[in-house]
Amino acid sequence: MKNIGWDSYQLFLDVARGGGLTGAAATSGLSPATIGRRMLELEQRIGKILFVRSQIGYALTADGRMLLDNLHVMENAAGSIEGWRKSSATSSLVRVALGTWNAQLIMSNFSAICSERDTFRIDLFIAEQRAALTHRENDIGIRAFEPEERNLAAIKTGNVAYAAYRLRNAPQSLADRWIVVDKENAISAYLRWPYDARAEHIVVTVNRPSGLRELVLSGAGTAVLPCFIGDADARLVREGAEIDELRHPQWLVMNNEDRHRRDIRTVADRMVRLIKQHSDLYAGRGVKD
Repeated sequence: MKNIGWDSYQLFLDVARGGGLTGAAATSGLSPATIGRRMLELEQRIGKILFVRSQIGYALTADGRMLLDNLHVMENAAGSIEGWRKSSATSSLVRVALGTWNAQLIMSNFSAICSERDTFRIDLFIAEQRAALTHRENDIGIRAFEPEERNLAAIKTGNVAYAAYRLRNAPQSLADRWIVVDKENAISAYLRWPYDARAEHIVVTVNRPSGLRELVLSGAGTAVLPCFIGDADARLVREGAEIDELRHPQWLVMNNEDRHRRDIRTVADRMVRLIKQHSDLYAGRGVKD
């Protein structure tokens, strides 16, 4: 037991508190398979069975509860030491540039990107403009195309689909009342699409994409939204099929020289994992269970 690191005990705490591998994965950022393997290794090294495993989760055995009680004491002591260390240390900053809708997904699942155990800080820059990374204006960005700049590295996260949405159970007449972002701010293809295809039915304009969903939810009309936003909201329903010409791949982008910096790589890997966990929604294949 003398060679067991605190990270293994911390992972045990995540499983115990989360009731299983899925809850621990959301907290730790590791995959359920990796956590399950680590828990088996911990039991082997301690020489005791810590969990009763079943289809509904992980329940603690008597030995598991005893370890949990002891770790609470250790955790409190470790927290005091970490607080003392951080009080004299300057944490690093990871700057992430996101569009409106990706930002909503990240913010709704922020504990999967940055937890209280992380020593870095996050700066979120939310805008529809292309993420600027060439001169290190940001550390991580998301783009709708693979970057051509030679000093940028990219990871493909999947495809993004779009459709028109209106309020569920609203009158069919809303299908002819279109809500759009004003032309000055309609810099993405999905924001420009209504001007080309439904210009004669535009009744409301708004200057921010986030206003589209709020107005649709108010019953003001119909708007184009990414499927990972529209399909995830049970209050909305598609008005027609996916708009095929708007579908595009999506890339997470970093400066090539900085992509191996530990804090940047950690955040990037966690963002990719989160987005891929929602790949069905992004691709327009319905609500993810």
